[in-house]
Amino acid sequence: MIARRDFFVGGACLAAAGLAYGLIPRRHVTLLGGARLEEIVPRVTGDWASHDVTDLVAPKIEGSLLSKLYGQTVGRVYRRGADGAEIMMLLAYGNTQSDDLQLHRPEICYPAFGFAISQDFATSLPLASRIAIPSRQLVATAGDHRENIVYWSRLGEFFPIDRQAQQIDRLKTAMHGVVADGLLARFSILNLTPDVALGTIRGFVETLVMAVAPDRRAVLVGTERAAALLGAGP
Repeated sequence: MIARRDFFVGGACLAAAGLAYGLIPRRHVTLLGGARLEEIVPRVTGDWASHDVTDLVAPKIEGSLLSKLYGQTVGRVYRRGADGAEIMMLLAYGNTQSDDLQLHRPEICYPAFGFAISQDFATSLPLASRIAIPSRQLVATAGDHRENIVYWSRLGEFFPIDRQAQQIDRLKTAMHGVVADGLLARFSILNLTPDVALGTIRGFVETLVMAVAPDRRAVLVGTERAAALLGAGP
């Protein structure tokens, strides 16, 4: 005869197994679709013109974790014709965000490459019509190299501002049965003061996002913000 304790233990295990099965994501959602990231983001926007660079992210080796994490990357340096100011842009896109494949946040990656983080705080990048992107600002230094960094991460429709929020947002998408895509958008300027760098990057990001075709902006800013921007400009 099955003991009552064994019965309840077995029932609890079955319930846990059922819950775990119910949390397995089954629907894959990607805002990029079959498009190419490099074709979505304009090479010239306003007074800024760009050239491609290859050393803003570690080289991808076929089959490596980095290759699986970021299916597409775009690295460019945009130069402003008026004064020669330069902004380094890295866009890294992964169509699957899971326990093993999650966006690598700069405040974690930069120290791994020998940089010290002297400033690290949440901020926002304003767009048109009082729409803003939750983002993060860092100052990373290594010797005489000082880099002012502003970035945001999009996980599906979420914009986590730190690692803990990223874990929570990934869990939320999984609980809805969704495997979401992810985007890291990083912009940086060398050697300016943080306030000046932030102001320059803010103006550039607004110009860049509004120059993206309206039906492609969701890849960068999510569907809600993309819809809100429809009446805000070209």
